Amino acid sequence: MPETATHVDPRRWKALIFIALAQLMVVLDATIVNIALPSAQADLGISDANRQWVITAYALAFGGLLLFGGRVADLWGRKRTFIIGLVGFAAASALGGAAVNEGMLLGARALQGLFGALLAPAALSLLAVTFTEARERAKAFGIFGAIAGGGGAVGLILGGVLTEYMDWRWTFFVNIPFAVVAATGAVLVIREPSESRNPSRLDVPGVILATLGLVSLVYGFTRAESDGWLAGPTVALFVASAVLLLAFVVVESKVKAPLLPLRVVSERNRAGVYASLGLAIIGMFGLFLFLTYYLQVVKGYTPVVTGLAFLPMIVGMITGSTQIGARLMTRVRPRLLMAPGFVVAALGMLALTQIDLDTSYPALILPAFLLLGLGMGTAFMPAMSLATHGVQPRDAGVASAMVNTSQQVGGAIGTALLNTIAASATSAYAASHAAGAPSRDLLKLQSMVHGYSTAIWWAVGILVLAAAIAFVLVNTGHEGGGSPAASSGDGDAKDAAAGDEVPVPVMAH
Repeated sequence: MPETATHVDPRRWKALIFIALAQLMVVLDATIVNIALPSAQADLGISDANRQWVITAYALAFGGLLLFGGRVADLWGRKRTFIIGLVGFAAASALGGAAVNEGMLLGARALQGLFGALLAPAALSLLAVTFTEARERAKAFGIFGAIAGGGGAVGLILGGVLTEYMDWRWTFFVNIPFAVVAATGAVLVIREPSESRNPSRLDVPGVILATLGLVSLVYGFTRAESDGWLAGPTVALFVASAVLLLAFVVVESKVKAPLLPLRVVSERNRAGVYASLGLAIIGMFGLFLFLTYYLQVVKGYTPVVTGLAFLPMIVGMITGSTQIGARLMTRVRPRLLMAPGFVVAALGMLALTQIDLDTSYPALILPAFLLLGLGMGTAFMPAMSLATHGVQPRDAGVASAMVNTSQQVGGAIGTALLNTIAASATSAYAASHAAGAPSRDLLKLQSMVHGYSTAIWWAVGILVLAAAIAFVLVNTGHEGGGSPAASSGDGDAKDAAAGDEVPVPVMAH
């Protein structure tokens, strides 16, 4: 029996509460500000051209610095990084809520992204090194996966309530109690294994290349949404991103203590997780965006009712994650949960391609939301666990950061790609139906719905691709038996034989 199995932290379940609370805060913030943006824009006099920066400033800092944040967690210690991230995030949120002008708000959003990039990988890697027994790990990651999957929709509900009944500033201030409670709990109950740190020197060239490369990529998709895919600045950003990230890979293969050890991403199971999760998030982010506008603009729902309309998806995600994924993870291979989960989500998305001006919420949207939630919850749960399963403890932070990076970059790509597709389809429909339209307002709504359904068709295809990648690349055995090296195919076995990777003990053998 491994030594780690005999020294179980008696306060690990209490620790999970505070880790999950911090993760909920970070995920909430990704969507809660969207609902409040129109009010904040009017209050602070932000122009239409600059309003996107309220979202983009956060995305650039968060997505660009995640790998750095994961490496800092390995270097400083996850608990310390976790607490610093919470305190910094709370301070940045207070600054955003108190903003008196555009510059102050944008600066606060960038700071939120920076501290979020410290907090998110520290939270996931703390979970990875705290829960090492297979069944407990399944339950813990089931809860974490449900929060990661459903938190965005919760943000829509909370954002609607706070904006409609209080003030847009509370979408920032609400983070402060979350952070205070989570930081206090972390100080009192979280214990990090001392041997899990990575004391190697920080790879400064890797940090610079990865940060600039990811920022260029995220910003490139943001510019594509506003300027077009073939615009000079957009193309330049994509080319710069490709060159910088290629240089990053070359540097990482040469240095002694890389920011991202290539063994973390070259192992086929983790590569499959990162790729399939990123694709799934591309589809889901577009869905949240389109359906929020559809429910408010086309159906006439208030912000609060719009948020409540997403509740069945949250229920489905929690059910899929805790009652299906967590219960089956120790008995079923991950790909037999991930691939079917993404397919079920694709079926829910497929139903939403049929929306029109008078679509019934109970008859079509409600069952589609339930299918989406169940599918994504079932797939997210084993994916979150497998992303950090079998890595050395000293690599847990950067492996966790890669999960968040794939999600964040996927979100940026999804928002830009699907928004561009929807806008093009909307314009084409309006142009082709202008002659016979009974009214301009009706044509506008019909064009909008056509654009949304066209983009949702693309999201269906993206989810099917995610399912295929998960089924083909993820070949490890279930986490209830056998070591990763023994059950995950040649890639793991070779890594273990080469001494590149000693799997973390996850159960009593």
